[in-house]
Amino acid sequence: MKRNLLDYFALILKGIAMGAADLVPGVSGGTIAFISGIYEELISSLNAINLSLIKTIKTEGLKSFWKKINGSFLVAILLGIAVSILSLSKLITWLLHEKPILVWAFFFGLVLASILFVTKKINQWKLGEFLGLIIGTLFAYQLTKIGAMGSSESMLYLFISGAIAICAMILPGISGAFILVILGSYNTVLQAINEKSIGKLLVFIAGAIVGILSFSKLLKWLFNNYKSITLAVLTGFMVGALAKIWPWKRALSFRLNSKGINVPLNEECVSPLSFDGNPQILSAFTLMVFGFLMILVLEKIGSKNKTVG
Repeated sequence: MKRNLLDYFALILKGIAMGAADLVPGVSGGTIAFISGIYEELISSLNAINLSLIKTIKTEGLKSFWKKINGSFLVAILLGIAVSILSLSKLITWLLHEKPILVWAFFFGLVLASILFVTKKINQWKLGEFLGLIIGTLFAYQLTKIGAMGSSESMLYLFISGAIAICAMILPGISGAFILVILGSYNTVLQAINEKSIGKLLVFIAGAIVGILSFSKLLKWLFNNYKSITLAVLTGFMVGALAKIWPWKRALSFRLNSKGINVPLNEECVSPLSFDGNPQILSAFTLMVFGFLMILVLEKIGSKNKTVG
């Protein structure tokens, strides 16, 4: 696929959106990649990275190597993700603390529209697709009910957390940030980003690289052999994840975070009318609609990019 500078700028923007989504526990960067039309290309590009590329460099040169891994595409996406995470981590943390209802409302609308978008990509609905949808929904829903584990800041645990979380980050509907919350590593990673703790970040990134290179091969195989069922399962993941990002919740239990502050451990979804506090109904539903409409724009951009070249 031939791209010009404007196309690569658009890819960087999509990477920024993916990075912002991955910072929020409950929203997946994979969802952004899917609705913006770059998901399968991303998986294929990651899948192309393997040890045989060393031989390619020796025998065919760097140009052939770069073409095989779709290097320009990957660099644009990764650059956008890095810029987003480094620049928006403090803002996202502040918004989740100060304006949680509004943040969750926006992402709820975005994910709700994403479900409709992905569903349209399934050409046929047979028993396998329906079972995949149900299994994906139940799995993601049960995942939202799991409480956070104890925090561990050891380098090995951070490496393992990176390998597991990155797999979720590239799956539409399953939030890598939420997996980090469950593993007890979310605050550690976010703090490392905010404080520019290079050592911890490098260990986490190393784990993420190992995880994503391994998992992308499985995803590539699934898309090649069971695309409709895979899409149905991914749709189920997003449906099940809606419980996590519903804006109005009631805390059932609490835990002490790394700063000694009580934060919700287990929550249940409630009606905005029975929410204990200011439900901000008008603002929340406005942002839901805005998030929903954003998907229409991203879908058009994704469709346009597919016609390039």
